[in-house]
Amino acid sequence: MPPEKIEKLKSEMTLETIEADCAKYVAQAIGQGATDAKVINASEVVVDERVTLKCEIPKCFGYGTCANCPPHTMKPDRTQRIVNQFRKAVVFKIDVPGAVIVRDKETIKERAGAYQTLANIVDAIESAAFYDGHYLAVGFAAGSCKSTFCYKAECSVLSGEKCRRSLKARPSMEAVGIDCYKIALKQGWDIFPIGSDADGASVEHGSLMGLLLVD
Repeated sequence: MPPEKIEKLKSEMTLETIEADCAKYVAQAIGQGATDAKVINASEVVVDERVTLKCEIPKCFGYGTCANCPPHTMKPDRTQRIVNQFRKAVVFKIDVPGAVIVRDKETIKERAGAYQTLANIVDAIESAAFYDGHYLAVGFAAGSCKSTFCYKAECSVLSGEKCRRSLKARPSMEAVGIDCYKIALKQGWDIFPIGSDADGASVEHGSLMGLLLVD
Protein backbone atom coordinates (compact mmCIF):
# COMPACT_ATOMS: atom_id res chain seq x y z
CA MET A 1 0.00 0.00 0.00
CA PRO A 2 1.45 3.41 -0.96
CA PRO A 3 1.94 6.08 1.72
CA GLU A 4 -0.51 8.98 2.03
CA LYS A 5 2.11 11.29 0.54
CA ILE A 6 4.64 10.01 -1.97
CA GLU A 7 8.01 11.74 -1.56
CA LYS A 8 10.24 12.66 -4.48
CA LEU A 9 13.29 10.54 -5.17
CA LYS A 10 16.66 11.46 -3.67
CA SER A 11 19.64 11.84 -5.99
CA GLU A 12 21.65 9.37 -3.89
CA MET A 13 20.91 6.88 -1.13
CA THR A 14 23.51 6.91 1.63
CA LEU A 15 24.46 3.71 3.38
CA GLU A 16 23.07 5.19 6.59
CA THR A 17 19.67 5.75 4.96
CA ILE A 18 19.63 2.24 3.49
CA GLU A 19 20.43 0.67 6.85
CA ALA A 20 17.77 2.74 8.63
CA ASP A 21 15.15 1.81 6.05
CA CYS A 22 16.13 -1.87 6.17
CA ALA A 23 15.63 -1.79 9.94
CA LYS A 24 12.05 -0.65 9.25
CA TYR A 25 11.50 -3.55 6.85
CA VAL A 26 12.77 -5.96 9.50
CA ALA A 27 10.17 -4.64 11.94
CA GLN A 28 7.50 -4.76 9.23
CA ALA A 29 8.31 -8.36 8.34
CA ILE A 30 8.09 -9.44 11.97
CA GLY A 31 4.88 -7.46 12.42
CA GLN A 32 3.35 -9.37 9.51
CA GLY A 33 4.24 -12.81 10.84
CA ALA A 34 7.95 -13.47 10.34
CA THR A 35 9.58 -15.41 13.15
CA ASP A 36 12.80 -13.45 12.75
CA ALA A 37 14.37 -10.99 10.31
CA LYS A 38 17.79 -9.42 9.94
CA VAL A 39 19.68 -6.86 7.89
CA ILE A 40 22.77 -8.28 6.21
CA ASN A 41 25.28 -7.10 3.64
CA ALA A 42 24.30 -8.09 0.12
CA SER A 43 27.75 -9.69 -0.14
CA GLU A 44 26.54 -12.25 2.43
CA VAL A 45 23.86 -13.52 0.03
CA VAL A 46 25.37 -16.82 -1.08
CA VAL A 47 24.70 -17.87 -4.68
CA ASP A 48 25.64 -21.37 -5.80
CA GLU A 49 24.57 -23.05 -9.05
CA ARG A 50 24.36 -26.38 -7.22
CA VAL A 51 21.20 -25.06 -5.54
CA THR A 52 19.28 -25.07 -8.83
CA LEU A 53 20.84 -28.43 -9.65
CA LYS A 54 18.82 -29.78 -6.71
CA CYS A 55 15.69 -28.57 -8.52
CA GLU A 56 16.75 -30.60 -11.53
CA ILE A 57 18.23 -33.78 -10.04
CA PRO A 58 16.01 -35.45 -9.02
CA LYS A 59 13.29 -33.40 -10.67
CA CYS A 60 11.40 -31.26 -8.16
CA PHE A 61 7.60 -31.50 -8.41
CA GLY A 62 7.61 -27.84 -9.48
CA TYR A 63 10.34 -28.11 -12.09
CA GLY A 64 9.11 -26.61 -15.36
CA THR A 65 5.54 -26.14 -14.12
CA CYS A 66 5.54 -22.36 -13.63
CA ALA A 67 7.28 -19.24 -14.88
CA ASN A 68 9.11 -18.68 -11.59
CA CYS A 69 10.70 -22.12 -11.29
CA PRO A 70 13.67 -23.55 -13.20
CA PRO A 71 14.30 -23.80 -16.07
CA HIS A 72 12.14 -20.73 -16.75
CA THR A 73 13.58 -18.32 -14.18
CA MET A 74 16.98 -16.62 -14.23
CA LYS A 75 20.18 -18.60 -13.86
CA PRO A 76 22.55 -18.35 -10.86
CA ASP A 77 25.23 -16.46 -12.78
CA ARG A 78 22.77 -13.65 -13.48
CA THR A 79 21.57 -13.78 -9.88
CA GLN A 80 25.15 -13.27 -8.71
CA ARG A 81 25.65 -10.29 -11.02
CA ILE A 82 22.45 -8.73 -9.69
CA VAL A 83 23.31 -9.37 -6.03
CA ASN A 84 26.69 -7.72 -6.61
CA GLN A 85 24.95 -4.43 -7.48
CA PHE A 86 23.15 -4.15 -4.12
CA ARG A 87 24.55 -3.02 -0.79
CA LYS A 88 22.12 -4.44 1.77
CA ALA A 89 19.53 -7.17 2.13
CA VAL A 90 16.76 -8.08 4.54
CA VAL A 91 16.47 -11.80 5.17
CA PHE A 92 13.59 -13.25 7.16
CA LYS A 93 12.11 -16.59 8.08
CA ILE A 94 8.81 -18.11 9.14
CA ASP A 95 9.03 -21.18 11.37
CA VAL A 96 6.23 -23.71 10.91
CA PRO A 97 5.56 -27.23 12.22
CA GLY A 98 7.58 -29.89 10.43
CA ALA A 99 4.38 -31.61 9.33
CA VAL A 100 3.44 -28.53 7.31
CA ILE A 101 6.65 -28.67 5.28
CA VAL A 102 6.41 -32.38 4.45
CA ARG A 103 4.35 -32.73 1.30
CA ASP A 104 1.23 -34.41 2.64
CA LYS A 105 -2.27 -33.90 1.25
CA GLU A 106 -3.62 -33.53 4.77
CA THR A 107 -1.63 -30.34 5.34
CA ILE A 108 -1.89 -28.78 1.88
CA LYS A 109 -4.01 -25.83 3.06
CA GLU A 110 -1.69 -25.05 5.97
CA ARG A 111 1.34 -25.37 3.70
CA ALA A 112 -0.08 -23.07 1.02
CA GLY A 113 -1.12 -20.64 3.75
CA ALA A 114 2.41 -20.47 5.17
CA TYR A 115 3.93 -19.86 1.74
CA GLN A 116 1.28 -17.23 1.00
CA THR A 117 2.09 -15.43 4.26
CA LEU A 118 5.74 -15.32 3.26
CA ALA A 119 4.92 -14.11 -0.26
CA ASN A 120 2.70 -11.38 1.20
CA ILE A 121 5.54 -10.20 3.44
CA VAL A 122 7.97 -10.07 0.52
CA ASP A 123 5.46 -8.10 -1.52
CA ALA A 124 4.78 -5.68 1.36
CA ILE A 125 8.39 -4.87 2.22
CA GLU A 126 9.39 -4.62 -1.44
CA SER A 127 6.55 -2.14 -1.93
CA ALA A 128 7.62 -0.18 1.17
CA ALA A 129 11.18 -0.02 -0.15
CA PHE A 130 9.97 1.20 -3.53
CA TYR A 131 8.02 4.07 -1.97
CA ASP A 132 11.00 4.90 0.25
CA GLY A 133 12.96 5.57 -2.93
CA HIS A 134 14.70 2.21 -3.30
CA TYR A 135 13.02 1.76 -6.66
CA LEU A 136 15.30 -1.11 -7.71
CA ALA A 137 14.66 -3.16 -4.55
CA VAL A 138 13.64 -6.70 -5.41
CA GLY A 139 12.33 -9.57 -3.30
CA PHE A 140 12.44 -13.34 -3.49
CA ALA A 141 10.06 -15.74 -1.79
CA ALA A 142 10.10 -19.49 -1.05
CA GLY A 143 8.83 -22.54 -2.86
CA SER A 144 6.91 -22.74 -6.12
CA CYS A 145 4.47 -19.91 -6.86
CA LYS A 146 2.25 -22.49 -8.57
CA SER A 147 1.84 -24.62 -5.44
CA THR A 148 1.48 -21.43 -3.38
CA PHE A 149 -1.20 -19.68 -5.42
CA CYS A 150 -2.29 -21.85 -8.35
CA TYR A 151 -1.97 -25.44 -7.17
CA LYS A 152 -5.33 -26.31 -8.72
CA ALA A 153 -4.57 -24.72 -12.10
CA GLU A 154 -1.90 -24.59 -14.78
CA CYS A 155 0.52 -21.65 -14.88
CA SER A 156 -1.18 -18.98 -17.00
CA VAL A 157 2.16 -17.35 -17.95
CA LEU A 158 3.41 -20.55 -19.58
CA SER A 159 0.19 -20.52 -21.58
CA GLY A 160 0.96 -17.03 -22.84
CA GLU A 161 -1.52 -15.28 -20.57
CA LYS A 162 -1.22 -12.77 -17.72
CA CYS A 163 -0.08 -14.08 -14.33
CA ARG A 164 -3.00 -14.51 -11.93
CA ARG A 165 -0.89 -13.14 -9.06
CA SER A 166 1.35 -10.76 -10.95
CA LEU A 167 2.36 -8.70 -7.91
CA LYS A 168 2.68 -11.59 -5.47
CA ALA A 169 4.17 -14.43 -7.52
CA ARG A 170 7.95 -14.33 -7.77
CA PRO A 171 10.89 -16.73 -7.85
CA SER A 172 11.96 -18.38 -4.64
CA MET A 173 15.46 -17.76 -3.32
CA GLU A 174 16.41 -21.31 -4.21
CA ALA A 175 14.95 -21.11 -7.73
CA VAL A 176 17.58 -18.52 -8.68
CA GLY A 177 20.47 -20.26 -6.93
CA ILE A 178 20.51 -18.56 -3.51
CA ASP A 179 21.72 -20.92 -0.77
CA CYS A 180 19.09 -20.42 1.93
CA TYR A 181 20.62 -23.00 4.26
CA LYS A 182 24.01 -21.30 4.33
CA ILE A 183 22.46 -17.88 4.89
CA ALA A 184 20.30 -19.24 7.73
CA LEU A 185 23.30 -20.83 9.43
CA LYS A 186 25.21 -17.53 9.23
CA GLN A 187 22.33 -15.86 11.10
CA GLY A 188 22.48 -18.47 13.84
CA TRP A 189 19.07 -19.84 12.86
CA ASP A 190 18.25 -23.50 13.42
CA ILE A 191 17.66 -25.10 10.04
CA PHE A 192 16.72 -28.72 9.43
CA PRO A 193 16.99 -30.78 6.21
CA ILE A 194 13.43 -31.97 5.65
CA GLY A 195 13.05 -34.33 2.71
CA SER A 196 9.79 -35.33 1.05
CA ASP A 197 9.86 -38.68 2.85
CA ALA A 198 10.57 -37.18 6.28
CA ASP A 199 8.25 -37.65 9.25
CA GLY A 200 7.11 -34.20 10.34
CA ALA A 201 7.03 -35.33 13.95
CA SER A 202 10.76 -36.09 13.83
CA VAL A 203 11.81 -32.47 13.33
CA GLU A 204 11.56 -29.51 15.69
CA HIS A 205 10.22 -27.15 13.03
CA GLY A 206 10.48 -26.24 9.37
CA SER A 207 11.52 -22.82 8.07
CA LEU A 208 10.53 -20.77 5.04
CA MET A 209 12.79 -17.89 4.03
CA GLY A 210 12.38 -14.67 2.10
CA LEU A 211 14.83 -12.02 0.94
CA LEU A 212 14.77 -8.37 -0.11
CA LEU A 213 17.73 -6.77 -1.88
CA VAL A 214 18.02 -3.04 -1.24
CA ASP A 215 20.23 -0.27 -2.63
